[in-house]
Amino acid sequence: MTSAPRPLVMLAAGGTGGHLFPAEALAGVLAARSIDVDLVTDSRAARYAGHFPARRLHVLPAETVRGRSPVALARTALTLGLGFVKGFRLMRSMKPAIVVGFGGYPTLPPILAAHYAGLPTLIHEANAVMGRANTLLAARVTAIASGYPDICAGRPALAAKAHHTGNPVRPAVIAAAAIPFAPPEPGGPLHLLVTGGSQGARVMSEVVPAGVALLDPALRARLRLVQQARPEDVDSVRATYTRLGVSAEVAPFFADLPARIAGSHLVISRSGAMTVAELGVIGRPSILIPLPGALDQDQLANATALANGGGAVVMPQSHFTPESFAAAVARLASEPSRLEAMATAARAMGRADAAERLAALVLEIGKIHV
Repeated sequence: MTSAPRPLVMLAAGGTGGHLFPAEALAGVLAARSIDVDLVTDSRAARYAGHFPARRLHVLPAETVRGRSPVALARTALTLGLGFVKGFRLMRSMKPAIVVGFGGYPTLPPILAAHYAGLPTLIHEANAVMGRANTLLAARVTAIASGYPDICAGRPALAAKAHHTGNPVRPAVIAAAAIPFAPPEPGGPLHLLVTGGSQGARVMSEVVPAGVALLDPALRARLRLVQQARPEDVDSVRATYTRLGVSAEVAPFFADLPARIAGSHLVISRSGAMTVAELGVIGRPSILIPLPGALDQDQLANATALANGGGAVVMPQSHFTPESFAAAVARLASEPSRLEAMATAARAMGRADAAERLAALVLEIGKIHV
C-alpha cells in the first residue's frame, strides 16, 4: 500500500532578503509539518537561495520596471510575459495546493500563472504600505496576508480577504529574542549597531563616524560599535574609528546579524520591513533612517509605525547629519530608562509567531490537511 503524496506549496520570492527571509521562515514551518516546499524565483535571487529550505528551485524569467522609455517597458513586458507562459506550464505540471508570493516583480509571473491555472493563491505584504507588484496582484489572489494591520483600509474588496499575520522571521531571530534587554550601566559600555540593510548604505559611512567624532570624549570612550559598511567604505570607516580610539568592528556583512541586534543597546538602521520586524521580535530600541525617494515610501511607513508605538526614533535622511546623530545618541545614552522603555515597546509590536500564523493561513486557503 503506497502512502498518499505529500502536499506541495510553491513559494514565489525574489529580489532581496526582504522577500526571501519571510519566505524562508514559512518554508521551515511547512517543512516541519511534512509539506513539500518549492521555491519559484528569478535568476538574480537564485544566486542567494542556496540555503533556502526548498525541495526544488524553479527559475522563471522576471524583470523589474526600471525605466519609462518605450523600449525599457517593452523589454520588461516581454520578459514578464515569457515568465508567465513558463509559469503556467509549471503550475499545470506540478499542481501545487497553493502558491504564495512575497512581493517584488519576480512574483508576478508565478502568481498570475497560478491564478489562471485555477489554483489558490496568497500574497504576503511585509511593508506598512502595499508594494507595486502586490498591488497589481491583490485583486486576483485568493487571500492577502500582511505584516501590518489595516494595509487594505479603504478598499473593502481587498480588506475582506486580508489577514494580519505579522512578518515571519528567521529561526536565528527567534533565538536572539530569548536574550533580554539590559540597559547600559552609568559609565559602562554602550553597544551600538549600525546597519544599512542588505544593500548597505553610503549615508551610514558618511554620517555615523563623523557624528561619533562630535561626541563628548567620555561618551565616545564608552562606545562599542559594530558597523556594516559597503566594501568600498570599510577602510575609511575603520580609519576614522582608529583615529578616534573607538572600539569598533566594521565589515560589509554580518552573518549573525540577529545576535548582533540582541547584543545592542541601540540600533541605527534603515527601516526595511524585515529589519523592523526583527527589531520588534528581538525588542531593541532604534534610530531609523528610512530610504528616501521610494515611490511608495514603504520604509517611512514602517519606521513611523514602530516610532508611533514607542519603539524607535525616526530621522529622515535629510535631517540625518553628524550633529543630529551625535545629539540623539548623547540624549539616549543619558536616559537608560528610556532605552529600556523603547525596547519594551518594540517587543510589544513584534510577532514572534508570525511564521506559524502565516502557515495556518496557507493550510486554510490551500485546503491542506496535515
